[in-house]
Amino acid sequence: MKPQLSDEMVDALAGSTPEVALAQGVLIQVKRDLRRFRGAQDAVGREMYRDAFAWVASNDRAWPYSFLNVCEALGLQAEVLREELLAGTEGNWYNRSRRLAQNFSASFRRSLASVFFSAHKRGAPRPLSFCRLISDL
Repeated sequence: MKPQLSDEMVDALAGSTPEVALAQGVLIQVKRDLRRFRGAQDAVGREMYRDAFAWVASNDRAWPYSFLNVCEALGLQAEVLREELLAGTEGNWYNRSRRLAQNFSASFRRSLASVFFSAHKRGAPRPLSFCRLISDL
C-alpha cells in the first residue's frame, strides 16, 4: 500500500526548524509543478515540468535540498514518493527526447555516409579517417 502525499501529511511530518520547513515547501512546490505543467504546451511550462521531473528522478545527494535529502529530512521513503509523484507520466520526456536525438543522429550519419560513398565511387580521393590522420602526426 503506498501512502498518499497530501499537503496535510507533509505538514504533519514537518518540524518547526527552518530547514525542515524549506524542505517541505520545496516538496509541495514540485508536487504542484508536476501536476500543473504536465501537459504544458508553452516553452516555460514544459521547462517547469522538466525541472520538477528531473529533480524527483535524480539520485543526487550533493545538494542539501536534493530530492533524496528532502525525503530524508521529512522522514519519507524516497522510492515510494517518487513513484507517487511520477505516476501517470507519459513515457517521460527524457526517453522521448533521447529517442528523437538517436533517430536524428542515425539519419544524419546515413546521409554523411551516402555523400562520402558516392564521392568515392566517382573517383574522388578517399577522406582520411580520424585514426589515420592522428597516426600520421
